[in-house]
Amino acid sequence: MPSGSFIFDSGSRWMRVGSADRFIPMVKWDCCHVRQQIWGCDPLQGYTMTEVRNAMSVDVEDYFQVSAFERYVDRDDWDNRECRVERNVDRILELFERHQVKATFFTLGWMAQRYPQMLQRMVTAGHEIASHGWSHVRVTQQDRDAFRSDVIRTKALLEDVSGREVIGYRAASYSIGAENIWALDVLQETGHRYSSSIYPIKHDLYGMPDAPRFAFRPFNDDFFEFPVTTVKIGGKNLPCGGGGWFRLIPYQGMRWALRRVNNADGESAIFYFHPWEIDPDQPRQSGLDTKTRFRHYLNLERMESRLDRLLADFRWGRMDEVLYWPRVGDSAEPFARVG
Repeated sequence: MPSGSFIFDSGSRWMRVGSADRFIPMVKWDCCHVRQQIWGCDPLQGYTMTEVRNAMSVDVEDYFQVSAFERYVDRDDWDNRECRVERNVDRILELFERHQVKATFFTLGWMAQRYPQMLQRMVTAGHEIASHGWSHVRVTQQDRDAFRSDVIRTKALLEDVSGREVIGYRAASYSIGAENIWALDVLQETGHRYSSSIYPIKHDLYGMPDAPRFAFRPFNDDFFEFPVTTVKIGGKNLPCGGGGWFRLIPYQGMRWALRRVNNADGESAIFYFHPWEIDPDQPRQSGLDTKTRFRHYLNLERMESRLDRLLADFRWGRMDEVLYWPRVGDSAEPFARVG
Protein backbone atom coordinates (compact mmCIF):
# COMPACT_ATOMS: atom_id res chain seq x y z
CA MET A 1 0.00 0.00 0.00
CA PRO A 2 1.25 3.54 -0.66
CA SER A 3 1.97 5.69 2.35
CA GLY A 4 -0.64 8.20 3.45
CA SER A 5 -4.40 7.97 3.61
CA PHE A 6 -6.76 6.73 0.96
CA ILE A 7 -10.46 7.24 0.38
CA PHE A 8 -12.65 4.87 -1.60
CA ASP A 9 -15.73 6.37 -3.19
CA SER A 10 -18.31 3.57 -3.56
CA GLY A 11 -20.30 5.63 -6.04
CA SER A 12 -17.54 5.83 -8.64
CA ARG A 13 -14.69 3.89 -10.16
CA TRP A 14 -12.02 6.09 -8.57
CA MET A 15 -10.00 6.22 -5.37
CA ARG A 16 -8.08 9.12 -3.84
CA VAL A 17 -4.66 8.09 -2.55
CA GLY A 18 -2.43 10.07 -0.21
CA SER A 19 -2.53 13.77 0.52
CA ALA A 20 -2.02 14.93 -3.06
CA ASP A 21 -5.55 14.07 -4.20
CA ARG A 22 -4.15 11.64 -6.74
CA PHE A 23 -6.96 9.63 -8.32
CA ILE A 24 -6.52 6.12 -9.71
CA PRO A 25 -9.02 3.66 -11.18
CA MET A 26 -10.44 1.46 -8.45
CA VAL A 27 -10.22 -1.63 -10.62
CA LYS A 28 -6.43 -1.38 -10.84
CA TRP A 29 -6.23 -1.62 -7.07
CA ASP A 30 -8.80 -4.43 -6.97
CA CYS A 31 -6.18 -6.78 -8.35
CA CYS A 32 -3.50 -5.56 -5.92
CA HIS A 33 -3.94 -4.71 -2.26
CA VAL A 34 -7.03 -2.60 -1.72
CA ARG A 35 -9.56 -5.42 -1.57
CA GLN A 36 -7.25 -7.30 0.76
CA GLN A 37 -6.97 -4.30 3.07
CA ILE A 38 -10.61 -3.19 3.04
CA TRP A 39 -12.59 -6.40 2.64
CA GLY A 40 -9.99 -8.89 3.91
CA CYS A 41 -10.09 -11.22 0.91
CA ASP A 42 -7.49 -12.46 -1.50
CA PRO A 43 -8.02 -10.54 -4.78
CA LEU A 44 -7.48 -13.71 -6.83
CA GLN A 45 -9.87 -15.83 -4.80
CA GLY A 46 -12.79 -14.26 -2.94
CA TYR A 47 -14.05 -11.61 -5.33
CA THR A 48 -16.84 -9.39 -4.09
CA MET A 49 -19.02 -6.79 -5.82
CA THR A 50 -17.05 -4.86 -8.42
CA GLU A 51 -17.53 -1.29 -9.56
CA VAL A 52 -16.59 -2.09 -13.16
CA ARG A 53 -19.48 -1.68 -15.56
CA ASN A 54 -19.97 -4.55 -18.01
CA ALA A 55 -21.77 -4.73 -21.35
CA MET A 56 -25.06 -6.64 -21.54
CA SER A 57 -26.27 -7.81 -24.95
CA VAL A 58 -29.12 -9.82 -26.44
CA ASP A 59 -28.94 -11.60 -29.81
CA VAL A 60 -32.49 -11.20 -31.13
CA GLU A 61 -33.30 -14.39 -33.01
CA ASP A 62 -35.83 -17.15 -32.36
CA TYR A 63 -35.40 -20.81 -31.50
CA PHE A 64 -35.79 -22.05 -35.09
CA GLN A 65 -33.13 -19.67 -36.43
CA VAL A 66 -30.09 -20.90 -34.49
CA SER A 67 -27.14 -22.13 -36.54
CA ALA A 68 -27.28 -25.56 -34.95
CA PHE A 69 -30.75 -26.09 -36.50
CA GLU A 70 -29.67 -25.31 -40.07
CA ARG A 71 -29.76 -28.99 -41.04
CA TYR A 72 -33.23 -29.43 -39.57
CA VAL A 73 -35.16 -26.24 -40.35
CA ASP A 74 -35.41 -24.84 -43.88
CA ARG A 75 -35.24 -21.04 -44.03
CA ASP A 76 -38.20 -21.08 -46.41
CA ASP A 77 -40.22 -22.58 -43.57
CA TRP A 78 -39.45 -19.83 -41.04
CA ASP A 79 -42.68 -17.93 -41.70
CA ASN A 80 -44.66 -21.07 -40.95
CA ARG A 81 -43.10 -21.50 -37.52
CA GLU A 82 -44.58 -20.17 -34.29
CA CYS A 83 -42.48 -17.07 -33.61
CA ARG A 84 -42.15 -16.42 -29.88
CA VAL A 85 -39.51 -13.70 -29.96
CA GLU A 86 -41.80 -10.75 -29.26
CA ARG A 87 -43.25 -12.10 -26.02
CA ASN A 88 -39.78 -13.17 -24.86
CA VAL A 89 -38.23 -9.79 -25.66
CA ASP A 90 -41.00 -8.10 -23.68
CA ARG A 91 -40.11 -10.30 -20.69
CA ILE A 92 -36.47 -9.32 -21.11
CA LEU A 93 -37.38 -5.64 -21.23
CA GLU A 94 -39.31 -6.06 -17.99
CA LEU A 95 -36.34 -7.86 -16.41
CA PHE A 96 -33.96 -5.08 -17.46
CA GLU A 97 -36.36 -2.42 -16.20
CA ARG A 98 -36.60 -4.12 -12.82
CA HIS A 99 -32.82 -3.99 -12.48
CA GLN A 100 -32.47 -0.57 -14.18
CA VAL A 101 -30.17 -2.06 -16.82
CA LYS A 102 -29.63 -0.76 -20.35
CA ALA A 103 -28.41 -3.24 -22.95
CA THR A 104 -27.62 -3.70 -26.64
CA PHE A 105 -30.00 -5.74 -28.80
CA PHE A 106 -28.19 -7.28 -31.78
CA THR A 107 -31.21 -7.78 -34.01
CA LEU A 108 -31.82 -9.71 -37.21
CA GLY A 109 -33.18 -7.69 -40.12
CA TRP A 110 -35.69 -10.53 -40.60
CA MET A 111 -37.06 -9.78 -37.13
CA ALA A 112 -37.09 -6.01 -37.52
CA GLN A 113 -39.05 -6.32 -40.76
CA ARG A 114 -41.78 -8.38 -39.08
CA TYR A 115 -41.82 -6.83 -35.60
CA PRO A 116 -40.98 -3.13 -35.94
CA GLN A 117 -42.91 -2.19 -32.80
CA MET A 118 -40.70 -4.54 -30.79
CA LEU A 119 -37.65 -2.51 -31.82
CA GLN A 120 -39.43 0.71 -31.02
CA ARG A 121 -40.12 -0.56 -27.50
CA MET A 122 -36.42 -1.32 -27.09
CA VAL A 123 -35.51 2.22 -28.14
CA THR A 124 -38.16 3.80 -25.93
CA ALA A 125 -36.70 1.91 -22.97
CA GLY A 126 -33.25 3.37 -23.70
CA HIS A 127 -31.51 0.36 -25.22
CA GLU A 128 -29.09 0.28 -28.15
CA ILE A 129 -30.09 -1.33 -31.45
CA ALA A 130 -27.28 -3.09 -33.31
CA SER A 131 -27.08 -5.45 -36.28
CA HIS A 132 -27.04 -9.24 -36.22
CA GLY A 133 -27.23 -9.55 -39.99
CA TRP A 134 -30.37 -10.15 -42.02
CA SER A 135 -31.22 -13.82 -41.51
CA HIS A 136 -28.54 -15.40 -39.34
CA VAL A 137 -26.33 -16.59 -42.18
CA ARG A 138 -22.84 -17.24 -40.90
CA VAL A 139 -20.14 -15.05 -42.45
CA THR A 140 -18.22 -18.23 -43.27
CA GLN A 141 -21.03 -19.03 -45.72
CA GLN A 142 -20.81 -15.68 -47.55
CA ASP A 143 -18.33 -14.13 -49.92
CA ARG A 144 -17.32 -10.50 -49.63
CA ASP A 145 -20.05 -9.15 -51.94
CA ALA A 146 -22.84 -11.16 -50.31
CA PHE A 147 -21.71 -10.08 -46.88
CA ARG A 148 -21.57 -6.43 -47.90
CA SER A 149 -25.12 -6.57 -49.28
CA ASP A 150 -26.35 -8.31 -46.13
CA VAL A 151 -24.93 -5.78 -43.65
CA ILE A 152 -25.95 -2.74 -45.73
CA ARG A 153 -29.52 -4.01 -46.05
CA THR A 154 -29.78 -4.83 -42.35
CA LYS A 155 -28.26 -1.56 -41.14
CA ALA A 156 -30.60 0.49 -43.33
CA LEU A 157 -33.72 -1.27 -42.11
CA LEU A 158 -32.75 -1.18 -38.43
CA GLU A 159 -32.08 2.55 -38.68
CA ASP A 160 -35.35 3.16 -40.50
CA VAL A 161 -37.39 1.21 -37.94
CA SER A 162 -35.61 2.43 -34.81
CA GLY A 163 -34.89 6.01 -35.83
CA ARG A 164 -31.37 5.59 -34.41
CA GLU A 165 -27.95 5.23 -36.02
CA VAL A 166 -26.72 1.64 -35.92
CA ILE A 167 -22.98 1.43 -35.24
CA GLY A 168 -22.56 -2.12 -33.91
CA TYR A 169 -22.57 -5.56 -35.52
CA ARG A 170 -22.36 -9.14 -34.29
CA ALA A 171 -21.88 -12.02 -36.71
CA ALA A 172 -24.16 -15.04 -36.53
CA SER A 173 -22.47 -17.67 -34.34
CA TYR A 174 -19.35 -15.50 -33.97
CA SER A 175 -18.40 -16.51 -37.49
CA ILE A 176 -15.61 -14.00 -38.12
CA GLY A 177 -12.16 -15.48 -37.66
CA ALA A 178 -8.74 -15.87 -39.21
CA GLU A 179 -10.08 -17.19 -42.52
CA ASN A 180 -12.50 -14.32 -43.17
CA ILE A 181 -11.04 -11.40 -41.26
CA TRP A 182 -11.81 -9.33 -44.37
CA ALA A 183 -15.32 -9.01 -42.93
CA LEU A 184 -14.05 -6.37 -40.49
CA ASP A 185 -12.90 -4.28 -43.47
CA VAL A 186 -16.39 -4.52 -44.95
CA LEU A 187 -18.01 -3.49 -41.68
CA GLN A 188 -15.78 -0.45 -41.43
CA GLU A 189 -16.46 0.49 -45.07
CA THR A 190 -20.24 0.24 -44.57
CA GLY A 191 -20.40 2.66 -41.65
CA HIS A 192 -20.27 0.32 -38.69
CA ARG A 193 -18.02 1.47 -35.87
CA TYR A 194 -17.60 -1.67 -33.87
CA SER A 195 -18.00 -5.42 -34.11
CA SER A 196 -18.43 -8.07 -31.43
CA SER A 197 -17.98 -11.07 -33.69
CA ILE A 198 -14.83 -12.85 -32.55
CA TYR A 199 -14.79 -15.43 -29.77
CA PRO A 200 -11.18 -16.11 -28.71
CA ILE A 201 -11.75 -19.78 -27.86
CA LYS A 202 -11.46 -23.12 -29.63
CA HIS A 203 -14.90 -24.53 -30.46
CA ASP A 204 -16.29 -26.95 -33.01
CA LEU A 205 -18.58 -24.30 -34.55
CA TYR A 206 -16.62 -21.05 -34.10
CA GLY A 207 -13.66 -19.44 -32.41
CA MET A 208 -10.35 -17.70 -32.98
CA PRO A 209 -8.24 -18.72 -29.97
CA ASP A 210 -5.24 -16.58 -30.94
CA ALA A 211 -7.24 -13.35 -31.13
CA PRO A 212 -6.86 -10.73 -28.39
CA ARG A 213 -9.15 -11.37 -25.41
CA PHE A 214 -10.21 -7.75 -25.04
CA ALA A 215 -11.00 -4.70 -27.17
CA PHE A 216 -8.64 -3.96 -30.03
CA ARG A 217 -8.46 -1.82 -33.15
CA PRO A 218 -7.99 -3.94 -36.31
CA PHE A 219 -7.24 -0.73 -38.24
CA ASN A 220 -5.44 2.41 -37.24
CA ASP A 221 -8.66 4.32 -36.58
CA ASP A 222 -11.71 4.29 -34.30
CA PHE A 223 -13.22 1.00 -35.47
CA PHE A 224 -13.09 -1.61 -32.71
CA GLU A 225 -13.54 -5.32 -32.30
CA PHE A 226 -14.93 -6.31 -28.90
CA PRO A 227 -14.36 -10.06 -28.46
CA VAL A 228 -16.80 -11.98 -26.30
CA THR A 229 -15.41 -12.40 -22.81
CA THR A 230 -13.16 -15.26 -21.78
CA VAL A 231 -11.26 -16.03 -18.60
CA LYS A 232 -7.68 -17.30 -18.86
CA ILE A 233 -6.97 -20.33 -16.68
CA GLY A 234 -3.92 -22.53 -17.07
CA GLY A 235 -2.89 -20.65 -20.19
CA LYS A 236 -6.20 -21.35 -21.96
CA ASN A 237 -9.12 -19.06 -22.77
CA LEU A 238 -12.32 -20.42 -21.30
CA PRO A 239 -15.76 -19.00 -22.17
CA CYS A 240 -17.57 -16.89 -19.60
CA GLY A 241 -19.52 -14.49 -21.81
CA GLY A 242 -22.93 -16.14 -21.74
CA GLY A 243 -24.93 -18.24 -24.18
CA GLY A 244 -25.09 -21.98 -23.65
CA TRP A 245 -22.05 -21.83 -21.39
CA PHE A 246 -24.05 -19.78 -18.91
CA ARG A 247 -26.67 -22.52 -18.74
CA LEU A 248 -24.06 -25.29 -18.47
CA ILE A 249 -21.65 -23.92 -15.87
CA PRO A 250 -22.92 -23.53 -12.26
CA TYR A 251 -23.81 -19.91 -11.60
CA GLN A 252 -21.18 -19.52 -8.87
CA GLY A 253 -18.48 -20.53 -11.32
CA MET A 254 -19.63 -18.09 -13.96
CA ARG A 255 -19.88 -15.29 -11.41
CA TRP A 256 -16.34 -16.02 -10.20
CA ALA A 257 -15.01 -15.94 -13.77
CA LEU A 258 -16.65 -12.61 -14.58
CA ARG A 259 -15.36 -11.07 -11.37
CA ARG A 260 -11.89 -12.32 -12.18
CA VAL A 261 -12.12 -10.53 -15.54
CA ASN A 262 -13.26 -7.33 -13.78
CA ASN A 263 -10.77 -7.47 -10.93
CA ALA A 264 -7.66 -9.34 -12.08
CA ASP A 265 -7.76 -8.23 -15.74
CA GLY A 266 -9.25 -4.84 -14.99
CA GLU A 267 -11.62 -5.16 -17.95
CA SER A 268 -15.32 -4.87 -18.63
CA ALA A 269 -16.97 -8.15 -19.53
CA ILE A 270 -19.33 -8.71 -22.46
CA PHE A 271 -22.30 -10.97 -21.80
CA TYR A 272 -24.86 -12.25 -24.31
CA PHE A 273 -27.95 -14.41 -24.41
CA HIS A 274 -30.95 -15.07 -26.67
CA PRO A 275 -34.67 -14.51 -26.11
CA TRP A 276 -35.41 -18.22 -26.72
CA GLU A 277 -33.15 -19.13 -23.79
CA ILE A 278 -35.73 -17.86 -21.27
CA ASP A 279 -38.51 -19.87 -22.97
CA PRO A 280 -38.57 -23.48 -21.74
CA ASP A 281 -42.01 -23.96 -23.34
CA GLN A 282 -40.76 -23.34 -26.90
CA PRO A 283 -41.73 -25.98 -29.48
CA ARG A 284 -39.34 -28.93 -29.54
CA GLN A 285 -37.55 -29.62 -32.82
CA SER A 286 -37.68 -33.28 -33.80
CA GLY A 287 -34.82 -35.31 -35.23
CA LEU A 288 -31.98 -33.45 -33.52
CA ASP A 289 -28.73 -35.25 -32.85
CA THR A 290 -27.86 -35.77 -29.18
CA LYS A 291 -25.24 -33.00 -28.94
CA THR A 292 -27.48 -30.38 -30.55
CA ARG A 293 -30.44 -31.32 -28.37
CA PHE A 294 -28.32 -31.14 -25.22
CA ARG A 295 -26.79 -27.77 -26.08
CA HIS A 296 -30.04 -26.11 -27.05
CA TYR A 297 -32.43 -27.28 -24.33
CA LEU A 298 -30.11 -27.55 -21.33
CA ASN A 299 -31.41 -25.70 -18.26
CA LEU A 300 -33.79 -23.40 -20.14
CA GLU A 301 -36.08 -23.50 -17.11
CA ARG A 302 -33.29 -22.01 -14.94
CA MET A 303 -32.11 -19.31 -17.33
CA GLU A 304 -34.36 -16.44 -16.27
CA SER A 305 -33.63 -16.86 -12.56
CA ARG A 306 -29.90 -16.99 -13.30
CA LEU A 307 -30.16 -13.79 -15.32
CA ASP A 308 -31.97 -12.19 -12.41
CA ARG A 309 -29.01 -12.99 -10.15
CA LEU A 310 -26.48 -11.87 -12.76
CA LEU A 311 -28.15 -8.49 -13.21
CA ALA A 312 -28.09 -7.96 -9.45
CA ASP A 313 -24.50 -9.11 -8.93
CA PHE A 314 -22.84 -6.83 -11.52
CA ARG A 315 -23.18 -3.38 -13.03
CA TRP A 316 -24.36 -3.39 -16.66
CA GLY A 317 -24.74 -1.04 -19.60
CA ARG A 318 -25.00 -0.81 -23.39
CA MET A 319 -22.12 -1.88 -25.64
CA ASP A 320 -21.71 1.57 -27.13
CA GLU A 321 -21.74 3.39 -23.79
CA VAL A 322 -19.54 0.94 -21.87
CA LEU A 323 -17.04 0.00 -24.57
CA TYR A 324 -17.15 2.16 -27.70
CA TRP A 325 -17.61 5.84 -26.91
CA PRO A 326 -15.12 5.92 -23.99
CA ARG A 327 -12.41 4.66 -26.38
CA VAL A 328 -12.97 6.97 -29.34
CA GLY A 329 -9.89 9.06 -30.01
CA ASP A 330 -7.77 7.21 -27.46
CA SER A 331 -4.47 6.58 -29.25
CA ALA A 332 -3.33 4.37 -26.36
CA GLU A 333 -5.85 1.66 -27.27
CA PRO A 334 -4.13 -1.46 -28.64
CA PHE A 335 -3.79 -1.96 -32.37
CA ALA A 336 -3.76 -5.57 -33.53
CA ARG A 337 -4.03 -6.53 -37.17
CA VAL A 338 -5.28 -10.09 -36.86
CA GLY A 339 -5.45 -12.75 -39.54
